[in-house]
Amino acid sequence: MRVVIAGGHGQIALRLTKLLAAGGHEAVGLVRNPAHEADIADAGGTAAVLDLEKADLAAVAEVLAGADVAIFSAGAGPGSGNDRKDTVDRGAAALFAEAAERAGVRRHIQVGSMGADRVDELDPDDGFTIYLRAKKAAEDDLRGRDLDWTILRPGALTNDPGTGLVLIADKTGRGSVTRDDVAAVLAGLCETPASIGRTLELIAGETPIAAALSNL
Repeated sequence: MRVVIAGGHGQIALRLTKLLAAGGHEAVGLVRNPAHEADIADAGGTAAVLDLEKADLAAVAEVLAGADVAIFSAGAGPGSGNDRKDTVDRGAAALFAEAAERAGVRRHIQVGSMGADRVDELDPDDGFTIYLRAKKAAEDDLRGRDLDWTILRPGALTNDPGTGLVLIADKTGRGSVTRDDVAAVLAGLCETPASIGRTLELIAGETPIAAALSNL
């Protein structure tokens, strides 16, 4: 299985790359900084240097050609300005999804954000609200595309060691989840047809990941 990951140098993406490589799969991480290629190689993957804020559709589709799964895990980051929250969290996500359509990559997984469904209730001028609005716009865009999509909304992320125990559901309520466990769930979603066409929330729980995915 060939999996192309947008935001390939992110903390979750590098964990995911290690899991995929350990499972005998090919992981390709999209990065805009050539200095990050070595980290992706150390994780067992291959880097493709491409800036999703500047690349055209054809260039992104070329990288996606031949992939079995496309995963969007990029983000502008908490220190970014409001403009980049739009160009990355919305614009780059939409470009990546459109390129997947063009390249014929049907399976598409997008990492969203818990709270995107209640953005209209929040202070419109707050930086986090602007981030959530961009995430919601990216989700709305993806739902309208001819792809076998899944949107995964993790809870508050931690760097604690993964437990392998989670709660995955259409609605989970608030909670936290380790980046290790998010990566493991993303790896499992690649081969979970029952998740197609669903927006799923993810927090720590009491169910082993494999069982949680099989119960969807």
